[in-house]
Amino acid sequence: MNLTTFQKVESLLQRLQNFLSASVIAKPKNPFLVCVVVAGFLCLSGALFAANWSVRSIGYLVILGFAVVLSVNLALEIPRSGSRVTFADAFVFAAFLVLGGEFAIILASFEALVGCLDLKRRGVYFSKLTIPFNVSSAGIATTGSFLLLVGLNRAGFDLTFSSPEKTLSTFALLAFTQFALLSVLASVFQAQKTGTRFFSVWKQVYLSTSVTQIAGATLTAIVYYLYQFADVVTSVIAVFVFAIIYINYRQMFRDINDSIHQVELAEQEKAEIANQQIQAAQEHAQELEVLLEKEEKISTDLRQSKVDLEHAAFHDNLTDLPNRAYLIERLDLLLRLGVKVSQNYYVLFLDLSRFKNINDSLGHTIGDEVLKVVALRLRRTLRDEDTAARLGGDEFAIVLNDIASLDDARDFANKVYKKLTQPFTIQGHTIFSDLHIGIAPFDSEQIKPEDVLRDADIAMQNAKENNIGVAVFDKDVRSEYLEHIRLEGDLRYACDRGEFSMHYQPLICLRTGDLMGFEALLRWQHPELGFISPARFIPICEDSGAIVPITNWILHQTTAKLAEWQKISSDYRKILVSVNISGKHLADQRLVSDVKEALDKSGLKPSSLKLEITETTAMENAERTIEVLQELKSLGVHISIDDFGTGYSSLSYLHRLPFDTLKIDRSFVINVVDRNKDTEILQTIIALTKNLKKEVIAEGIETTDQLKILIDLGCDYGQGYLFSRPLPVADMETELYKKKDWLPHKEEEGASEPDVSDSPYANLF
Repeated sequence: MNLTTFQKVESLLQRLQNFLSASVIAKPKNPFLVCVVVAGFLCLSGALFAANWSVRSIGYLVILGFAVVLSVNLALEIPRSGSRVTFADAFVFAAFLVLGGEFAIILASFEALVGCLDLKRRGVYFSKLTIPFNVSSAGIATTGSFLLLVGLNRAGFDLTFSSPEKTLSTFALLAFTQFALLSVLASVFQAQKTGTRFFSVWKQVYLSTSVTQIAGATLTAIVYYLYQFADVVTSVIAVFVFAIIYINYRQMFRDINDSIHQVELAEQEKAEIANQQIQAAQEHAQELEVLLEKEEKISTDLRQSKVDLEHAAFHDNLTDLPNRAYLIERLDLLLRLGVKVSQNYYVLFLDLSRFKNINDSLGHTIGDEVLKVVALRLRRTLRDEDTAARLGGDEFAIVLNDIASLDDARDFANKVYKKLTQPFTIQGHTIFSDLHIGIAPFDSEQIKPEDVLRDADIAMQNAKENNIGVAVFDKDVRSEYLEHIRLEGDLRYACDRGEFSMHYQPLICLRTGDLMGFEALLRWQHPELGFISPARFIPICEDSGAIVPITNWILHQTTAKLAEWQKISSDYRKILVSVNISGKHLADQRLVSDVKEALDKSGLKPSSLKLEITETTAMENAERTIEVLQELKSLGVHISIDDFGTGYSSLSYLHRLPFDTLKIDRSFVINVVDRNKDTEILQTIIALTKNLKKEVIAEGIETTDQLKILIDLGCDYGQGYLFSRPLPVADMETELYKKKDWLPHKEEEGASEPDVSDSPYANLF
């Protein structure tokens, strides 16, 4: 054995020693397992050192080791045993025959290692020391067989491979010894692991493994016999026969295993069905038992659930007050009893003010607590014969019973108002809850319960509009309210139905008489009600939010029409159109994009569009107004402050507003005469505007005296009936083609018709 080979072997032993040492230290709980591993290591170490490592022996060992690796794939699964018949033992016995016992020990250990790794690759789980245990067991069993063989030979038994009879006896001894030692070691290990008896484990699990050693020894003996005594033809025939036998047995074992697997599946399925039937029977029995228990309680539960359902159906789950359904039934009963009975009943409709602000600022949890407090105060305020209900949200209703007169009902409502408006504290927050109350008596015109609630709601809305605590229903108020509701609904479809039209009032340069542009004014011709004044429908548009889409419609109509009119003559290329913008639209985030869209679609230059906002609107949120107007100015449009003098402007904000013109309200122009107070106010406004380097427009000019005073005061532009009333599109186009002289003559003074209305909304749209 040369030095290099010895060094390699020594290195291999050192690695194996380190592995075994680590394994033993890591898990010292099973002494038997540790002893087997240590003994196997010693057997393998002794074989490695005692072996005659010549080139010929190493070559044979490599060939045999390679054959062991291949034989693992030729293993046969023994049915119902969990074991496999491998031909690796044949190569171990061949090592006995060709190389000697030392190499047989090495090859047996190697074969055990390869087999374990193959099983692990197939998904079999091995604990930490199981593989070292299997390798050591193989080494110990082979070492024991070798030592027994040596001992018997020394004792005078001739166990050699010199003849077929002796070879067969020797292999039989080796196979039996191998099987005995391996099965005993494995059975002891398995018995300790599972806690079962040794003999039971050996009989049930490891007795069948003797086939492996017997097959290996038999195969080796036959091959040896063929090699020594048979010719080539006989050997080839034998190999062919063995191959056929192997293939048949492999297929037979596979079929047996498949059949066993199918039987096991069938038995498992049958067992599962039986278990399911047993479980179903048990569950059915349990269900019957539960059902019997439920039947004992069912009558009580039904009675209780009926009470609970009736309460839930007619009560609010938050405040536990009666709900709208309960109130409707009670009002329906009173209406069916007739006016003579119900005339002593009054309905109060309550609405909490700014309740949405409480939810938004303090959260809905606080809001719910506020509603509970309101409900509690209502209960404490009402008499036993009265009924309070929550209609939903922040709305409540009260039915007052046996009230002698309307004055008594009003006094009671004032009492409720004072009680509910007292501040209270919730989670450290002091709540000031204001409300509005509407009172409605029963009368003969009310047919349905909803009619009574509607009248009380109308009275409450009247209280809210007039900013008072309590209001009584009035039939005139009902007519106005119903008309308001109708107009609000019709306004949503007026654009689509073509009921809106635009009128244009000229803006005139007072110095030259030239046409500066127009103010666009909206008119509504209702198909049934006829002409409706802007003073009536514009506030409805503001309240309902319809003002924003209507203003967008105006922007598209006016910009497109002005783009056409600018092409009539070169004198009209610089005329502009002025469109009023409401406070709702000014607060809308889409205003700038709406204006840009109208300009892009019409092709009108931004400098030809002027947007007018009232002084009051501009001052509601001055910082926000400044920000929006600056964005609009960046588009290139002009800005005008309308109705100046009617609001409460702050000069600190006024000089920051990016406006181009300031329009004086018509109330200062109508009553102006030489050297009166209105003249002084006009002079102050015009001087202020000039100092801000802005231009001034006066609206509502109706007489030549007013015109003369405005010119003397230095006013730049004007509009009013003295020049022209607002004209529809066709009439204005006629005047443009005629190139009318807009400055009035003496004989025309006072010839104009009165304005549509004195309302501040008259010329807004």
